[in-house]
Amino acid sequence: MQILSDCHQIKSISQSARRGLRYCVCLVSAVVLASCAEIPADVIQEANRQVANEFLLGPEDVVEVTVWRNQDLSRTITVRPDGMISLPLIGDVQASGLTAAQVGEKISKRLTEYKENPSVSVSVKEINSYYIYLVGEVTRPGKYALKSYATVLQGISLAGGFTQYASKNRMAILRWSASKGSSSERQVRIPVSYDDLISGKGRVGNFTLMSGDTIVVP
Repeated sequence: MQILSDCHQIKSISQSARRGLRYCVCLVSAVVLASCAEIPADVIQEANRQVANEFLLGPEDVVEVTVWRNQDLSRTITVRPDGMISLPLIGDVQASGLTAAQVGEKISKRLTEYKENPSVSVSVKEINSYYIYLVGEVTRPGKYALKSYATVLQGISLAGGFTQYASKNRMAILRWSASKGSSSERQVRIPVSYDDLISGKGRVGNFTLMSGDTIVVP
């Protein structure tokens, strides 16, 4: 009788353990689903924002301005932190956020005040404005200047991958984005899960990084 009683107690404990395990699994699943559902639509839209088809100039890029038959106006210039370049006669010209061809058009238009039918070409000599940051539990955190676009996974690989303490499914990308209807910028936090990036099943995929993005690995 004692043996039967002990067996009954063990069976009861086993059933309780199974119920507890099922409860934990359901709770974890609910938390995961809730966290996915909590990602605002504008954050997902920001993550999926397409990069420009043509390279847009930015601070520290080096361009060569050539004015046909005018060596005094032709020169190699670095885009300043305020996004401007300076030329004789016309002064400051906006370069940041524009293609080289668009900058050439702006210079040509400004030069028409001093020169009839000026022919201007602008070419990119050095790309220095596209860079990303990696902080936290990566092998080599820091600033990385890139010559071509990179995705989140490519950015992590540049830093040598994760450390053994990394919480790979709790990453975030911090990005400064222009506020709607305003010239000011706001910081957007894009949550990223490494497992989702690998599987391709998450709401946020392996998107292309914008210049100035910071990958945070807790």
